[in-house]
Amino acid sequence: MKGLRIRVFKDGSTQPDTTLTIPVAILRFAKKLMPKQLAGTLQDHGIDLDQIVELSQQEDVQGTIVE
Repeated sequence: MKGLRIRVFKDGSTQPDTTLTIPVAILRFAKKLMPKQLAGTLQDHGIDLDQIVELSQQEDVQGTIVE
């Protein structure tokens, strides 16, 4: 399944405390509904929603978005 997998780690842990997978269709829909001010705030913090949606459509992409 293509989508965004979010894993939340507690300090010092090597195993995720919580894992959430968001399908690509939901990501696209949520991005359209998101207020521009919130999208701008995320962009100010270095979070590019367009790039996240684009990368989440690819099966082999892995990486850290926010630490």
